Amino acid sequence: MGSIFKRGGKLWVKYYRNGKCYRESSGSEKKMVAKKLLEIREGEIAQGKLPGIVFDSTTFDQLADGFCRDYRINQKKSLVRAERSVNHLKGFFEGMKATSITTPVIQQYVEERIEEGTANATINRELAALKRMLNLGAKQTPPIVDRVPHIPMLRENNVRKGFFEHGDFIKLREALPEHLRGFITFAYKTGWRLGEVEELTWDKVDLKNGVVRLDPGEAKNSEPRSVVVDAELLEVLNRQWKLRGKSGSVLPFVFLNAKGTDRIKQFVKSWRTACKNAKIGKRLFHDFRRSAVRNMVRAGVPERVAMTISGHKTRSVFERYNVVSEEDLRHAAQKQSDYLDSRLGTISGTIVDLNEKGATRRNG
Repeated sequence: MGSIFKRGGKLWVKYYRNGKCYRESSGSEKKMVAKKLLEIREGEIAQGKLPGIVFDSTTFDQLADGFCRDYRINQKKSLVRAERSVNHLKGFFEGMKATSITTPVIQQYVEERIEEGTANATINRELAALKRMLNLGAKQTPPIVDRVPHIPMLRENNVRKGFFEHGDFIKLREALPEHLRGFITFAYKTGWRLGEVEELTWDKVDLKNGVVRLDPGEAKNSEPRSVVVDAELLEVLNRQWKLRGKSGSVLPFVFLNAKGTDRIKQFVKSWRTACKNAKIGKRLFHDFRRSAVRNMVRAGVPERVAMTISGHKTRSVFERYNVVSEEDLRHAAQKQSDYLDSRLGTISGTIVDLNEKGATRRNG
């Protein structure tokens, strides 16, 4: 049984769980307040829960440290981005108790970030990090967080729709330095991410059978992936194989910089210049990923196979990359028109004919 006692002008409560004594200030001089607190704690204990006082000692800083530790232990590639989110969150939540992180407090944080001009997508990444922190705390043994508050996400309106028509890709490739041409051809046809193409090594390439693979953990989604290359990509890989000792030392990377001394890394200046000279406007390397998905789908490649090649894990994300262009809409309109025209043999008259007949009847 618990009890109430006075200390320093405030009423305290005392209760037990598994033989351990807990003492907690009610923060009030009113017996009703202390009695209510005691009832809450005894109710938690009766349900087999830890008393709330255990969670009051948990701070945001502890949760943030645990979050970053989880990323390091699991060797997640997005550690840098996660640490960036944590740094922004610290500016608001640092030193705050976990029990004080409620939905209204989180919304206040969101309002401040919006006033700073932060993009919705960036804020959502930060909120996702906060939610992950709280979930990790709740899943510990014993838990250090008693509940995870509702965290409303913002609507993102900045999803890019960029892609390359094949003619634009050819123009860009011709405008780029020679050492980047095979590099972007591989990205354009496979839809692989920039880092995946940059870090591709020869031990993942089977030139004899024309197969390139990524092992588990090397891709963003941590799943293995294999691609059978076409004749053009096989020619690109054979050319790169001949260049691998260009600098005097044999390097493990498939795509090398202009001097052949390291893998391709920074090429922003060359990219921008090529886009300008090719007169195709501003483009992103990531547009190749959308282009590959779009081209495979329109070529009749089954979606499951296309997802395996590009490395998309979920159908929803894959569909977002399957961009529809104005030309696609024109093609759809023409196909519908051709179909309706083919039905004229079974349906009497066109819409124009019917309108004219109706007009004749009314006039008569």
